[in-house]
Amino acid sequence: MSLEQKTAEWDGKSAAGIKAIFKTYHREDDFADNLISMLEFPAAQKGASWLLKAFLEDGSSLSTSQVKRLYARMPDLEHWETVLHFLQILPLLTVPLSNKDAVHTFLRQCLNSKNKFVRAWTYNGLHHLAQQHPEFAEEVDALLIKALENEAPSVKARIRNIKK
Repeated sequence: MSLEQKTAEWDGKSAAGIKAIFKTYHREDDFADNLISMLEFPAAQKGASWLLKAFLEDGSSLSTSQVKRLYARMPDLEHWETVLHFLQILPLLTVPLSNKDAVHTFLRQCLNSKNKFVRAWTYNGLHHLAQQHPEFAEEVDALLIKALENEAPSVKARIRNIKK
């Protein structure tokens, strides 16, 4: 059975199930390419983004072309969990000049999320973007200061960690 089929069969909840998929397929040469392609399909996004996050956290990396393909998928991300996974892996990626404005726009949109975890990790993503592209630093600093006044306590905790 293929990675796509196994991920489609995953119930979206079982940690053991998604970990088993990762263990079975993560060493395949086209693993990352398949996951990035799967992000095009809303039904596969949650599993594909979880697997991609595990792949990168396991020490693997993406090529420049894969990173660009991943950034091209940002507008397709429909589920809050998928957006959260993307935000959590952003610090493991570079933001090429050709993608910096698209990443910035995506992150600014994520600040409007109703989900506090997404907002917290969005501030982390903005900080990461500003580290790589200093032209965003002043704007991000202002956003972080404002968030410390207005955001939920859990979001404020993430921001305090960012500022350390």
